[in-house]
Amino acid sequence: MIICLGTTPALQKTFVFTRFSLDAVNRAVEVRESASGKSLNVIRTLHTWKQPALAGAFVGGHNGRLIRADLDRAGIAHDLIEVQPTTRTCVTVLDRSTGKATELVEEPAAVNPQAYEQLLQWLESKLPTAAMLILSGSLPPQAPQDFYAHCTEMARRRNLQVILDARGSPLQHALAFEPTFIKPNHLELQENTPFPIEDDASLRRAIEHLLAQGPQCAIITDGARPIVVSDGKQFWRITPPLITPINPIGSGDAFAAGLAMGLLQGQDIPQSCQLGAACGAANALSSPPGHGRVEDVQRLLSLVKCHRW
Repeated sequence: MIICLGTTPALQKTFVFTRFSLDAVNRAVEVRESASGKSLNVIRTLHTWKQPALAGAFVGGHNGRLIRADLDRAGIAHDLIEVQPTTRTCVTVLDRSTGKATELVEEPAAVNPQAYEQLLQWLESKLPTAAMLILSGSLPPQAPQDFYAHCTEMARRRNLQVILDARGSPLQHALAFEPTFIKPNHLELQENTPFPIEDDASLRRAIEHLLAQGPQCAIITDGARPIVVSDGKQFWRITPPLITPINPIGSGDAFAAGLAMGLLQGQDIPQSCQLGAACGAANALSSPPGHGRVEDVQRLLSLVKCHRW
């Protein structure tokens, strides 16, 4: 079982327009509502592949009830902790005429400090039967910045692999506890690097600088551009397939799910990242986030390129 833990889920509303115009009345031709946020996008992808997984998160209010109901309808296993603030809403606007997606993000609200202890206790109870831990997303305001560090430490004590997709202070606090994989994007890598990343040489130095702080492997994403992967000894470039995306939101989360599945199947790091890239591309061909199709992944996998760098 893979545990997918995140503290800032969202009720995702996706509005599709034939043509979207600013400063005008726009009438959607399609509207979809689903449980989302990074960790829920991860587990939805895993569920599509029938990979045993369990979601842990905070939810509250009417939106929290809608999230629970959506996960129940999909048959996705979850243990969600009730908190007082209503879970946020995020809106994606898809313009079919341009193929562009615009994301309107409501920031999460602060939760009671005791909720973090409750979530840590829940995690401790589930780790004995877990095969891997995936930590995804930002933390709410006023959250303990070492929350992911505690989660990582708990999992690593049991020799479980940890995929950490976070940024800023929560990422920095967790590095010393040696997460197996960290997955910052290019901008997030720069935030953790004391020198400018201007070319390939400085990019390699930045990754080496990050790995020296504890993690075993770094995966640096950069939108639709090639992904750079390193375990500190070798570097690889993973080139995703060329597609015409419908909705790229959540593709990084689908990548994390594919990476986890590859690793649990015994694939090496490059192969697992190739599966992750195919899952990310398939996610971008569907809407809303996390609804990539298995047949698309299987078709796209052969188009993902990997070479030593």
